[in-house]
Order: sequence, then structure tokens, then C-alpha cells
Amino acid sequence: MPPRKKAANSGGTRVTDDSLRVRQVTHYQFSWAAGGAGEDGLWTLQLVLDEGAWEEVLTVSADDADNLQDVLTNTTNVFYDIDRRVLMFGVTKTGD
Repeated sequence: MPPRKKAANSGGTRVTDDSLRVRQVTHYQFSWAAGGAGEDGLWTLQLVLDEGAWEEVLTVSADDADNLQDVLTNTTNVFYDIDRRVLMFGVTKTGD
């Protein structure tokens, strides 16, 4: 059997879990915490990304929580850009 050749180093950057900056939202959970006396409560949206490889918690208004719940319920593919803190809804091929 001939000896195995070693793979050449391509000089590229190694991709790790922490280097992925756009991830798919696989689960989400809204939470509400009561405010102090006479104060509004606090809504948060926890995003579970790539089956738990990353998590992000966002503070949202009541109106945003309502709108996001509707969009998240009705969109199959949702992605989150970690650096820009942007949710992206749906994937559509150009020209469609």
C-alpha cells in the first residue's frame, strides 16, 4: 500500500462555531417580567440559533413582540446576524 500524502495547508482561515456570524433561528421564546409599581413590564425574545450552538436575548417592546410573534410563526427560514443584531425572514431566490 502506498504511503498517504499529507494534505497541503491551504492557508485559509479555520471556521469555528464562534466565527459563524449569521445563524439560523431554530427555536425562540418570549418572556415577560413585571416592572416595579406603576412601571411597564419588560419583554425579551430569546433566540436559539443552530440548535443551541449560540443563544441571543433581545429586549423588545410589546408591539415588537406582537409583530415578531406573527412573523416567526409564519416564516419557515429565519436567520440572525449576530454582529449587526438583525433578524432576516425567509429566503427567496432572486428573480422569484
